[in-house]
Amino acid sequence: MTHQFPALSAAQKKDLHETALRIISPGKGILAADESVGLMAKRLAQVGVENTEEHRRQYRQILFSADDRINSCIGGVIFFHETLYQHSDTGVPFVKIIKDRGIMVGVKVDKGVIPLAGTCGETTTQGLDGLSDRCAQYKKDGAVFAKWRCVLKISDTNPSKLAIAENANVLARYSSICQQNGIVPIIEPEILPDGDEDLKRCQYVTEKVLSAVYKAMSDHHVYLEGTLLKPNMVTPGHSCSTKYTPEEVAMATITALRRTVPPAVPGVAFLSGGQSEEEASIHLNALNNCPLVKPWTLTFSYGRALQASALKTWRGHKENENAATEQFIKRAEVNSLACQGKYTGGNDSGEAGQQVYGSSHAY
Repeated sequence: MTHQFPALSAAQKKDLHETALRIISPGKGILAADESVGLMAKRLAQVGVENTEEHRRQYRQILFSADDRINSCIGGVIFFHETLYQHSDTGVPFVKIIKDRGIMVGVKVDKGVIPLAGTCGETTTQGLDGLSDRCAQYKKDGAVFAKWRCVLKISDTNPSKLAIAENANVLARYSSICQQNGIVPIIEPEILPDGDEDLKRCQYVTEKVLSAVYKAMSDHHVYLEGTLLKPNMVTPGHSCSTKYTPEEVAMATITALRRTVPPAVPGVAFLSGGQSEEEASIHLNALNNCPLVKPWTLTFSYGRALQASALKTWRGHKENENAATEQFIKRAEVNSLACQGKYTGGNDSGEAGQQVYGSSHAY
């Protein structure tokens, strides 16, 4: 019979579990502000702003300077490495600004998506080398959770068994290393909505991927109570001709999760997957109102779906900073309601209703 040697002490497990629960406290979700330098170049270019370290700092400051209204909406912020060591205009470290609000500090620890040889355009994620040392340093510098993103694609032949197995194993190895260093791992196996797949096909693939992920978690003895899952919602591909209601998306998503994600996982913080700000909020609200039994907290870990309107409002102009911050606060409040099933909006035809989808989602 297989024996497991204790990987974590009772005290370590308690700390990890309590941190995970604090991040997803009722009404709270996660701000994903961990865009890489390359991705920020694309975002800033869309609003005519040069991609410099100072402009990236100024933009993140707009988000981090929001007033106390976000304290009840945001439980955690995922930083990019560069941002973790930046300061406000007044010299206050961004990490201190976030921690002083009682919000958990996280950091993206993977080193990006790379081609997976022997497959038809599929990928894996690099960064396991030296990860333990990086986690130990991030812990000293204030981070208590981390994020690692793997990417899978749907086509007639993809995702392959190789890609599913490789990415599941990478996520499990990352999770184990994080927990050894007292850091809660957020597990992100993103299935891209780049094709014309319908809802049924996306649900099937999501179930296969999540099943493999949690099999790998078991094999690596990952403490599930000290983790969070960041999956895609089950949505049709962007080229799919069939339109589905938020209720249909919710039913397909919850069904997939119920078949694959153990109840020991404290929370599921969905990525927005190229949806508009408003779509992401409506779908999150529908997920929380789905009549199926849901043993996990269902919340958000949004990047663009919290930031798109703020970025378009700012456009690099100092006089627009306060208005941009207000746009971010508005989306945080809307998603706080949505993760409690209390959002009654859904008629936004302005910036929040604009599609923010871009294929491949590389960062």
